[in-house]
Amino acid sequence: MAGGTEAFPDLGKHCQLSGCHQLDFLPFKCQACHKVFCVEHRSCKSHECPEPDHNSRKVIICEICSTSIEITGKEDQEKIILDKHEKSGNCDPRKKKKPTCPVKRCKETLTFSNRTICKTCRLEVCLKHRFPADHACKQASSSTTPAAADRGSWNEKFLVAFGLRNGKDCGKSGRPSSSTTPSLKAY
Repeated sequence: MAGGTEAFPDLGKHCQLSGCHQLDFLPFKCQACHKVFCVEHRSCKSHECPEPDHNSRKVIICEICSTSIEITGKEDQEKIILDKHEKSGNCDPRKKKKPTCPVKRCKETLTFSNRTICKTCRLEVCLKHRFPADHACKQASSSTTPAAADRGSWNEKFLVAFGLRNGKDCGKSGRPSSSTTPSLKAY
C-alpha cells in the first residue's frame, strides 16, 4: 500500500499494523522489525513486535552487593550475567550499604543525583547540606570568624572617616586642586 494522497503520492506512509493502515505524515520506523507505524503503534509493545529486545538496554541490580549492571538483550540472560558477576570476585556483600550524608542527624542516602562535594572542605554531602554553613564546614567556620571581626572594624573605620568628612566634598578631599577641567579617561 503506497502512502500519500492523490495530489502528493509520496507524502507519508501507512501504518503497517494489520487493522490500522492509518496514513501518517510523520511515520515511525521500528528499529527491531523495520516496519513503519503511526504514532499510536510506534512502541514495540503496541504493535507486538517479534523482536522487542533489539537494542534494548536494561540495568539489573545485584541483590548481594547492590551493584548496577547494564545488560543488552533478552531477559533470560539476566540470571547468567548475575551468576557471572557473583563468580567474578567483584561481588562483595560489604558494598551493600549505601553511603549516607555525614552531617549529624541527616540520614539521606547519597545517590548520583543528590550528592555534591563541598569545594571548601571536599566533603561529600547531600543537596540539603551543600552550602558550607549547612554542614559545619571546617575551613568555612575558621574563615568566618576573622571575617566577622574584620567587618566590625571596617564599620568603625567607615564611621570615623564619615565623621571626619563634615560636609566636605569627598571627590575633592585629598586631591590637589587644579584650575583646569579634569580630563576623562576611558578604561
